[in-house]
Amino acid sequence: MKKFFLLAVLSLVMGVSHAQVDRSQQPKPGPAPKINLQEPKTFDLNNGLKVMVVENHKLPRVSIQLTIDNPPILEGDKAGVSSLTASLLGNGSKNISKDDFNEEVDFLGASISFGPQSAFASSLSKYFPRILELLADAAINPNFTQEEFEKEKEKLLTSLKAQENDVSAVADRVQNALSYGKNHPKGEFTTEETVNNVALADVQQFYRNYFVPANAYLVVIGDVKFDEVKKLVTENFTPWTKAVPPTIDYSEPTEAQYTQINFVDMPNAVQSEISVQNLVDLKMKDDDYLAALLANRILGGGAQARLFLNLREDKGYTYGSYSGIGNDKYGPSTFRAQASVRNAVTDSAVVEILKEVDKIIKEPVSEKELADAKAKYTGNFVMALERPQTIANYALNIEIEDLPKDFYKTYLERLNAVSVEEVQKAAAKHFSSSNARAVVVGKGSEVIENLEKVEFNGKKLPVLYYDKYANKTEKPDYNSAILDGITASDVINKYFEAIGGAEKINSIESLKLVYEGEVMGSKIKVEEKRTADKFAQTTYMNESPMMGVVAKGDELVMKQGPNKIPLPEEMKKDMMNVMGIFAEQAILANGSAKLAGIEKVDGKDAYKIDVSGNVINASFFYDVETGLKVKESTVINMNGQTQNQSSLLKEYQEIDGIKFPSVKTQSMGPQEIEVKLLEAVVNKDVSEADFE
Repeated sequence: MKKFFLLAVLSLVMGVSHAQVDRSQQPKPGPAPKINLQEPKTFDLNNGLKVMVVENHKLPRVSIQLTIDNPPILEGDKAGVSSLTASLLGNGSKNISKDDFNEEVDFLGASISFGPQSAFASSLSKYFPRILELLADAAINPNFTQEEFEKEKEKLLTSLKAQENDVSAVADRVQNALSYGKNHPKGEFTTEETVNNVALADVQQFYRNYFVPANAYLVVIGDVKFDEVKKLVTENFTPWTKAVPPTIDYSEPTEAQYTQINFVDMPNAVQSEISVQNLVDLKMKDDDYLAALLANRILGGGAQARLFLNLREDKGYTYGSYSGIGNDKYGPSTFRAQASVRNAVTDSAVVEILKEVDKIIKEPVSEKELADAKAKYTGNFVMALERPQTIANYALNIEIEDLPKDFYKTYLERLNAVSVEEVQKAAAKHFSSSNARAVVVGKGSEVIENLEKVEFNGKKLPVLYYDKYANKTEKPDYNSAILDGITASDVINKYFEAIGGAEKINSIESLKLVYEGEVMGSKIKVEEKRTADKFAQTTYMNESPMMGVVAKGDELVMKQGPNKIPLPEEMKKDMMNVMGIFAEQAILANGSAKLAGIEKVDGKDAYKIDVSGNVINASFFYDVETGLKVKESTVINMNGQTQNQSSLLKEYQEIDGIKFPSVKTQSMGPQEIEVKLLEAVVNKDVSEADFE
C-alpha cells in the first residue's frame, strides 16, 4: 500500500511538472558540448617531413596519408604535366616492377594511390610495415618509363576529347578561367595542345621540383604503436632527398568591374549551367571564417536554404540550387551560387539567384535561420569526431592553416557565439551582387534573346560572349540561314543530292547498317534495319544482344533479351515523325521540320533542322558547303528525366551508289563511343522476322 501511495504521489508531481512546461516556446539551446580531441603524436625527419600518428585500436586497420602543401603551381603551356605525374606515380618503382607492385598490393588486400603532390594507402594493420615500405619506395623511387608515359598521355587526350561537348565540364573550365584568369594556377586548364607539349622529361622535372619533403606531412592513423611507426617511417623516408620547391610568380586575379552575364554557347545543352560568382579573400584563421560559413549555409547550403527553397520549391526551375564559399591561405578563392535550369527559365533563374545574394547582403537573416544553420554544423561536427580520420585532418589543418592549437576544441563555442549582425557583415564582405559574374553555359539559340533583356536593381545587365575556352567572341548569329531565304526542304533536298540523288534514294526498299566499335575492352556492335514503315535497332556487346528497339505499325517496344517492353504512346508518335529508309523522307512528307539556323559542328558551319515532339526532340545538322549530314542529336524527356544523345557523322563512303558515314562518334552524357561502318546492305538481308 505504501509503495502504491509513493508511486501515486510521484505521478502527481510529474504531472504538475509537465503542466508547467510552456510547449509553445522552443527550448533554449544548452551550452556547447565540451570537445576533447585526441592530439596526435608527432616527430620530424631531418629532410623536413613532418609525421603525425593517431593511435586507434578499435579495428585492425591503418591508413597512411602523405600531403605536400606547396603553393599553387602554374603549368602554363604544359598544363597537364601534374596530371600525368600523378598517373605515373604508383606504377611500381625502380626496385619493383609495376605488375609485381600491383599484384602484391592486391594480394595483401590493401590500396595505394597517388596524386601529383600526395599519396594514400590503407591496409590491415598486420601488413602496415610492408605497405608503408611499398608506398615510400613508389614515392621516393618512381618508375617513370616512356612506355607508361605514352599510355597515360593517350588516356588523358581521350578524356579531354570526351569532355569537348560535356556542358558541365565546359562550365567548370570557363567559370574558373573567368574568375582567376587563364594565367593563374586556378584558372588555367588542360587542352590537347598543352598535353602534346609535355614530354617524359617534363614529368620527371615536375616530380623533382614539387614532390619534395620540405612542405610534406605524413599522417598515420589506426591500429599502430607510435614507436613502431617512428622506427618504420624513419627507415623508409629518410632516403627522401631534402629539397625546397621553386617559387613561381603569377598575376593576381581581379574582380569584375560591374555585374554582368558571361555567356558560352553550347548548342547541345539541354539545360543551362548558371554560376553567379565573385572572388573571396577568406582564410580559416580569419575572425569571420565561421560567420562566412553560416552565411553561405543559410543562402545555399542545402535543401532548407534560400536558393533551394526559391528556385526549386517555389519556382520549380531546377532540381536544386546551392552555393559554396572557398578559403585559401595562398590567395583568393571564390564564392559561387549555382543551378542547372531549364532553357526557358535561364534568364529568370539568373535574376532570382542575384536577388537572393543581394538580400542576404542587405538584410539580416532571421534568428531561426541562424539557429538552424548552427544546428546543422554542430551535428556534422560531432558526428565527424567519431572518425579517426577527422582527428588527423584537424591536426593537419592546425599545422597547414596556422590555426590556434585550440581551434577545434573551441569550435562549437565560437560557432554558437556568432550573431545575426556578424553573419550579415560576413555576407557583405564575401558575397557580391554589384561586382558579380553570372556565368551561363547553355543553348544560345533558346536563351540569348531573354538573357539580353535581364535587369537587376534597375540596371540592364550587359551580356559578354565567350567560347568554350574562355576566349572573348562575338554574339552567335542564329538567323543567317533563314535570312538567306533557305528553307528546311532546301537543306534536306541538298542532302539527298549529296548522298546519291533523290531517284536513287526512292528506289531503296530496305536498308541494313552495321557499325562496330570498342568500349573498355568490350566489342560493341549496333545493327540497324529499316523499311519505309518499319525500324529495328539492336545493340550487341561481345556478340550478345543487350537491348533493342522495334517499331512497326502501331507497335513500339524495347527489347531486353527475350522480353518486350512497350514504350509510351507519345514516344511512338514522335518516332513516326522520322520513320523511313532515311529519316529525312518522313520529315519532308509530314512537314515537321523547322530550320533553326546555322551552328558550328567541328568548326564548320552547318544548317540545323529541329523536329519537335512530345517526348523526343531531334536535331539534324547538315554541312553548309557539302550538304552532308554531320550530326544528329536527340533530347528525350520522360518521367521527369532528361537524356541527351548525339552522334557526329564523318568520312562518308559510297556503297551501291549511296554515301554513308563510315565513322560515328556517339555520346551519351560524358561517355563517347566511336563506331565504324562494318556493313551497308541495300534492298536485301531484311525480312519480316527482323521486326519481331
